[in-house]
Amino acid sequence: DEAMTGNETANFEFPLITKHGIRIEVLLNATTRRDEQGNIIGVVGIGQDITGRIAQEREYSKLIDTANAPIFGVDTKGSVNVWNQCARKLVGYNTDEVMGHSLVKEFITEDYQASVQAVLDKALDGVETANFEFPLITKAGARIEVLLNATTRRNEHDKVIGVVGIGQDITARLAQEREYSKLIDNANAPIFGVDTQGRVNVWNQCAMKLVGYSLDEVMGKNLVQEFITNEYKDAVST
Repeated sequence: DEAMTGNETANFEFPLITKHGIRIEVLLNATTRRDEQGNIIGVVGIGQDITGRIAQEREYSKLIDTANAPIFGVDTKGSVNVWNQCARKLVGYNTDEVMGHSLVKEFITEDYQASVQAVLDKALDGVETANFEFPLITKAGARIEVLLNATTRRNEHDKVIGVVGIGQDITARLAQEREYSKLIDNANAPIFGVDTQGRVNVWNQCAMKLVGYSLDEVMGKNLVQEFITNEYKDAVST
């Protein structure tokens, strides 16, 4: 009816039943047909069989929903459009409570909203981010720490349509790391650590008391070059 009044329709999806009773999905462009005087005489429909594509999309959605990692997705405006079972269990919100809502404004702590938004904006520009840590607030009000990989989502024409985030709950791991750091800092023996460049990155309270340098005075400094006597520098380096 729309095309018969001159209003053409693009990308309209509908099912057709074949002679053998099989349902196929069709993507239709309906174009108004006119005679040489410009009078409407009918409609021409140009279709595309998208049965296979839709089946793939359903399988993709099923894999996402049943994955053993929290997966969420947002559209180009940052509104949630993917929220799998693991995300529901982890955060406590069901699908109806999050779909269409702003991920950043409603579910990210205020101190991380800008950085999470920056990650999403980069992904929307085609620049993906791996291993980004940020907090989420559960429905019960608890803070959980998430390690995120943000991937650009595209349609069949390679147009960016949103972002998919695959997360990992690292709350327990970070708690263990903090406990480990606390044990080191309170140990009754001097403990220090260096990175691969030999720069100090661990300096506990006992080390501070023994050597006299505060944490701020040693962190990031080269242990051998700045705190070891010349005659022992080579031995300590090796």
